[in-house]
Amino acid sequence: MSDHPHPPSFDENILKKVEALQEKYAAMGQDLNAYLDGLLHADYLTYWDYINLDTLLSLQHPITPFPDESIFIIYHQITELYFKLALHELDQLNTSASKDPDLILKRVSRVNRYFEALTHSFEIMVDGMDQDQFLKFRMSLLPASGFQSAQYRMIEIRSTSFDRLLREEVREKYEDHAPGDLEELYSHIYWKAGAVELATGKKTLTLRQFEVKYDRTLLELAENTFEVNLRSLWNGLPVAAQTDDLRQALRWLDTNVNINWPLSHYKSAVRYLQRDPEDIAATGGTNWQKYLPPRFQRRIFYPELWSEQELANWGKGWVEKEVFGVK
Repeated sequence: MSDHPHPPSFDENILKKVEALQEKYAAMGQDLNAYLDGLLHADYLTYWDYINLDTLLSLQHPITPFPDESIFIIYHQITELYFKLALHELDQLNTSASKDPDLILKRVSRVNRYFEALTHSFEIMVDGMDQDQFLKFRMSLLPASGFQSAQYRMIEIRSTSFDRLLREEVREKYEDHAPGDLEELYSHIYWKAGAVELATGKKTLTLRQFEVKYDRTLLELAENTFEVNLRSLWNGLPVAAQTDDLRQALRWLDTNVNINWPLSHYKSAVRYLQRDPEDIAATGGTNWQKYLPPRFQRRIFYPELWSEQELANWGKGWVEKEVFGVK
């Protein structure tokens, strides 16, 4: 009997994969042996390393001693991650300029699920914090505001034509805008009116900070998606490809982003904040009483998909049921 061990035998499938790898790395001018050495010495991947769990759980830094501030931070971080998921889907649609209604439907349905999860989870904010704690620690957060979420603005820009994001009174004027008009249109964007001081009408510091950091980025996004935003993709489809399923998915996206999500915030604001406008003005925050309710802003991505009656009653039923308790 030989003292030398028999050479290992390899399954034929393994040999084929090694040969395929050899061809792959040779085509790149790389040495497969070096990569195999790296694989041999590498540690096994763990869940906590893969998702950077320790880092993720260390990203909450309250600035007050109130325990419920941590809830406030974590929930907003979760919200931004959902926004990132929605943008992941919309970016792929905008980039590919897809003409496939099934593909558009798949991605729009994913965005809808993300917003549905967000809307349902907002009860964490409505019922999950001590009101006295919130009213105290929020004053330490000024001028920071959820208004400053650029990802939400990016979702809006990727979802519809830019004229639909203007204040309602100027939308018709700019309905047939061209790419060269976007800078002018941007001065009429609806959200600017939501961050003015009630007493003076001047821009809040919240808005000025946001403009300095994001105005150019958002304008460039509007330029890049001028012909490939979701409304343009829908209107560019042949009539036969404008399926009922896709139509309903877009209507639901309109409802999720422009009614359910802002009104979840409105419900929370009604619960936590003083109703007296003078009290609100003293905080230096956004004018949420006029900014959040859809019946005031009437933000509608796809007006062509709604009846005149539905447009006239935009958001009204939700407010009556959720805020004022009308059955």
